[in-house]
Amino acid sequence: MALLAEASTGQQFEEFLSAAGNRLAVVHFQAAWAPQCGHMNEVLAELARETPQAAFLRLEAEALPEVSERYQVSSVPTFVFFRAGRPVDRLDGAHAPELTKKLRRLAESGGEAPPGAPGAPAAPAPDLEQRLKKLIRAAPVMLFMKGAPQEPRCGFSRQMVALLRESNIRFSSFDILSDDEVRQGLKTFSNWPTYPQLYVNGELVGGLDIVKELAQSGELESTCSQTQDQDQTQTLEQRLKTLVARSHVMLFMKGSREGGARCGFSRQILDLLNRTGVDYDTFDILSDEEVRQGLKTFSNWPTYPQLYVKGELVGGLDIVKELEDSGDLVSVLRGES
Repeated sequence: MALLAEASTGQQFEEFLSAAGNRLAVVHFQAAWAPQCGHMNEVLAELARETPQAAFLRLEAEALPEVSERYQVSSVPTFVFFRAGRPVDRLDGAHAPELTKKLRRLAESGGEAPPGAPGAPAAPAPDLEQRLKKLIRAAPVMLFMKGAPQEPRCGFSRQMVALLRESNIRFSSFDILSDDEVRQGLKTFSNWPTYPQLYVNGELVGGLDIVKELAQSGELESTCSQTQDQDQTQTLEQRLKTLVARSHVMLFMKGSREGGARCGFSRQILDLLNRTGVDYDTFDILSDEEVRQGLKTFSNWPTYPQLYVKGELVGGLDIVKELEDSGDLVSVLRGES
């Protein structure tokens, strides 16, 4: 086996792990476009010469997405340590001293995973949880990313920064590669396993895919402009409670019952409700951005339309369809079940 092998297919990757057997195996997930990966390949080649008891491999992360996804690789460079085909530790980022330290420790210890290695993450300690709560509220819009906005250290973070800048959104950031405690703890705290992560007013918006969808729908700027203070939030909550209870059956939709629906989903739910003969009222969420954004958090339901009966959320279009199919829609609307 070469000092620093290469894999261009998933089969070659599996063959490398199989050939390594019980030896410690180090896999460098890299990208040709990232200069830091070239530097780390030189470091890895030197470590390979110094550590003959281990096996070393490099592969293009974006060329083998199924392998990258399997091991939750979302940035380059990333190093995953294996023994007997099982991941026992990892390192994200171009940190030559830390890579050397992990390699030597694992080679000498027989590859047992140290605390914090891949596996079921423990809940953040109370002190860490308080710190995370402060961090996500450090600015109205907080981005947890790999690197800094002026120098992102992964393609996903680079894309996220570009989306925010294109929408003229002011944001602060935290480099999760600079603090492994925050990097690992935030995954559990937010129940979101990858980075970057975007927060607005201390609430998780999501990762790159969700931000892309918001940008494409034209909702990113409004989502990131929610900077109400606590009193304003309380006032909005009272307003939402009043609105959802304004009528026995309340539908929050794009458009209105009288003026017509302004999206296909709202049109379908109007048709379903009209066929029941049960009276209902509607609210056009396109007419009030504060309600449109606030109700998503209030109801913990991210999309529209939303149907309420006696001030309680029933659900969206899919749930209403299921109720009609089961013959339960009329009784639910009447508050009988």
